[in-house]
Amino acid sequence: MEGNFLFEIDEVLRNVQEAEVMSIFFPSFRKALIIDTRSNTDDGPMVRLMPMASSPQDRVRSIRKLRPGFPRLQNLTLIPWQRYVDSLVNLGVWEKIVKRIEESGDPKAIQACDAALTELRRLERQELVAAISGDNYQTIWSASK
Repeated sequence: MEGNFLFEIDEVLRNVQEAEVMSIFFPSFRKALIIDTRSNTDDGPMVRLMPMASSPQDRVRSIRKLRPGFPRLQNLTLIPWQRYVDSLVNLGVWEKIVKRIEESGDPKAIQACDAALTELRRLERQELVAAISGDNYQTIWSASK
């Protein structure tokens, strides 16, 4: 199992390095980090936190609406992230994302990376508190009286 985990991380790192557009989605709090590395004379790369899409086609449509000045996507890399948000940092994934965005030289996109990580951490913390307190969760077994 551990070998598979390392292989998966290698695959994620390779995809982050090569993907033009990627969606790293967090099922536990139903959000997706959209990273579009494309740029043109009017717009730089996009880093944005969005609600999870119901399908890859819906995600492509939402990106097309947000970035009408760009050609149709040739591919979209989808990365489900079931681990803690900070594991993106600990495993080197976040560093690769930031490096890709820094290559564009767009300060707004670089700031968007920082803001996205801060917001992901906040959302994860909020979801953990909700799970502990029982908010938005239902008990499967009730306590014995």
